Amino acid sequence: MAPRALRPFAHRDYRVLLIAMAISVFAHGMWAVAMVYQVRHLGGGPAQLSVVATATSIGLLGFVLIGGITADRVSCRKIIITVEVLSLLVMSTLAVLASTGTIQLWHLAAAGFIQGAGAAFFFPAYSALLPRILPADDLLAANGMEGMFRPVLQQAAGPAIAGVLVASFNPPMAIVGIAACHLVAFIVLNALGHHKAYDEHLEPGQKRPSALADLREAVGYTLGTPWLLWTLLFAVISVLSFIGPIEVLLPFVVGDQLGGDARTFGFMLAAFGIGSAIGSLVTASFPLPRRYLTFMIMFWGFGTLPLALIGMTTTPWQLAALLVVVGITGGLGQVIWGTLLQRRVPPHMLGRVSSLDFFVSLALMPVSMALAGPLASVMPIWAIFVIAGVASPVIGIVAWLAGKMYRDEIEHPLDRAVGPRETTPVEERG
Repeated sequence: MAPRALRPFAHRDYRVLLIAMAISVFAHGMWAVAMVYQVRHLGGGPAQLSVVATATSIGLLGFVLIGGITADRVSCRKIIITVEVLSLLVMSTLAVLASTGTIQLWHLAAAGFIQGAGAAFFFPAYSALLPRILPADDLLAANGMEGMFRPVLQQAAGPAIAGVLVASFNPPMAIVGIAACHLVAFIVLNALGHHKAYDEHLEPGQKRPSALADLREAVGYTLGTPWLLWTLLFAVISVLSFIGPIEVLLPFVVGDQLGGDARTFGFMLAAFGIGSAIGSLVTASFPLPRRYLTFMIMFWGFGTLPLALIGMTTTPWQLAALLVVVGITGGLGQVIWGTLLQRRVPPHMLGRVSSLDFFVSLALMPVSMALAGPLASVMPIWAIFVIAGVASPVIGIVAWLAGKMYRDEIEHPLDRAVGPRETTPVEERG
């Protein structure tokens, strides 16, 4: 018998989908570096770079709810392929403009916006499609594989290869590489089979509700499901408390407290990503725990406690060790969470609920980053990290109690072996 983490690879369409997702994520990692150096090549500075980064964020947050609605109404296979085609066209155009010296800042901003919007459609469709091609008992392992590949490819391998291309040739060559990745992903995705959609909630001949009604249904379900609602509330406050310090203040810890440079900071980000990959792989290798909600909140909540010790670090290795622990616990919790959405949310609204999760979890991320800088001017950075470290455990306990998760997980066991979800599916339209 294959190890649990490898069981999803027995399914051909899972292999196709994972390969395409990995290539696409790798391309996004390359874009993070290629975009920076193309802006600098045009003579831009932090302000111009912020314009492109903001455009990407607007595209992502502006379309993620629409992406979720679409994933529940349209063929997920077609959505994913369309996103890859659009990314291929955008990056190919950008590569031509950059190579001919006619590229301008607004071209990069537009490309970033489209990339963000594409991700807003891609990932709800990916989440909704995965339970249609795998037995429920293999979803934890599949989410663990994704959680392992994503940080390695998007935070390490993709940026590293883009950096080599920029250093060896020029920024346009890195953009050519991104376009090539999307071409390969498109070719791979065409091997993906047609799968069934879950429209069993509609009576024969019943007219499909409007998109707004679909969104209201998903919001109503979320508000009326305590474990889901309180996990999202916990995520919002947790993200607000620690994302800003990590993204904005960690470079100052590295430089002012530890005497490090840009390479040291890059090593810290890599340590965080490696921890996330380890946590995801570990989760994929074991069955879903019986107390799955308790474990998830424990990993996510208490996993930020090492941040409270950042002010006591005196060497880069100490800081890296703390960030590895934060990454591991974050990866563990994220894999369980993704699996719970796929196994407990009604299949016909999985795309919408996944996009709501994405939107709500990220909604206060810009606020967190905007607050971190001003806070550092009125209080010590170490104190901010102490707050960031202890906020999540406190809020996690509140969410666990308020959502009655200790009772819900016993009333809805998921630890027994199961096959594909028993529904009355019809062939996916289109």
